[in-house]
Amino acid sequence: MMETADVLLVIDMQNGVCHYEDQTISRFDQLTSGINERITAYETASKPVIFVQHDDDYLVKGSDKWKVIPELDTTHAYRYIEKTHPNAFYQTDLKSVLDQLDAKSIEVCGAETHYCIDSTVKFAHGSGYADFYEQIWTDRFLTFI
Repeated sequence: MMETADVLLVIDMQNGVCHYEDQTISRFDQLTSGINERITAYETASKPVIFVQHDDDYLVKGSDKWKVIPELDTTHAYRYIEKTHPNAFYQTDLKSVLDQLDAKSIEVCGAETHYCIDSTVKFAHGSGYADFYEQIWTDRFLTFI
């Protein structure tokens, strides 16, 4: 069985992020495959998977661009968190959800590595989440190059 943290966060894997205008994010198939492997590992371990979606003028809540890409298995999603800032903790209920789950460690994967994942990981680290970033999985993070 694959090792897991207490909770898996899947950040910004939305249609408008992964398929921006006329281009698809780099290594899209590898990324979705890697994230689906992690989702399966968490489902097997009966641990929660939380999807985080960005909401702004381009990724308008409820629009097709805002929706999580259909290539990801969202069947057993524990929760969806909406954010309007790169940091998934900022003005959201993510911290209270993690507290309710008694989460001490989180694993983060998704798109926008240089922006939203970076902000969220730094805040999580500063908030005391342990062992959530032991290893960088290059097939589970990416941004447009």
